[in-house]
Amino acid sequence: MNRRQILSAATALSATGALAGTATIPASAAEEAGPTGPLRVHVVMYDGVEELDFAAPYEVFSAAGFFTPRPVEVRYVSATGARTVTAAYGTVIRGIHHWAPDAADILVVPGGGYARRDSPGVWAEIDRGTLPRALAAATRPGLTISALCTGVMLLSAAGLTHGRPCTTHNKAKPDLERQGGLLKNARVVDDGDLVTAGGITSGLELALWLSRRELGADAATDLETMLEYEARGTVWTAG
Repeated sequence: MNRRQILSAATALSATGALAGTATIPASAAEEAGPTGPLRVHVVMYDGVEELDFAAPYEVFSAAGFFTPRPVEVRYVSATGARTVTAAYGTVIRGIHHWAPDAADILVVPGGGYARRDSPGVWAEIDRGTLPRALAAATRPGLTISALCTGVMLLSAAGLTHGRPCTTHNKAKPDLERQGGLLKNARVVDDGDLVTAGGITSGLELALWLSRRELGADAATDLETMLEYEARGTVWTAG
């Protein structure tokens, strides 16, 4: 896949009745909906990860399955073999899956702990090196690597943002630019197989945008209705 190719959105799907857990799909839409295999989303976890950074995308992608005939599978994964992670505010997440980017269509890398260099979080993962190396090795045709907030700095440590349009949390933008990222003034920056978003709550926009791109506009707008949240800010695309 061309690294700057923007994937076409799937055919829009009707989601009447989806809030009740069902969706009405016209036969013509089902025939033109594109990929029939599941959309596989892996949310990357590590100690010190910010709660809203990982929970918001997880919920959006999980709920997306109500609004499309294409199955959506979402799981938490760890590159360090951890099965339990303690997040920034003490939330303990158990049952995390093993690292398997070859079995994913989208990786989502949350941020957390960037302001506390001596604590668990992004800096600790950069210093350890395991996660940046795993991210660098994960790249392949058909995989979209995405990140939000200071999770983008893990992609930078992996060399994935160098010379690429991207964004991150406001406080990390100078570091991202010094490390070779091409900063864009947007809430979400879509450069094909690399999609980045701003700080914390931007995870909602990141997941809604990728849902729109992969599952169609109707799925995204119906998600917004269910969430009672309207996506905001600019989406920059490499069109």
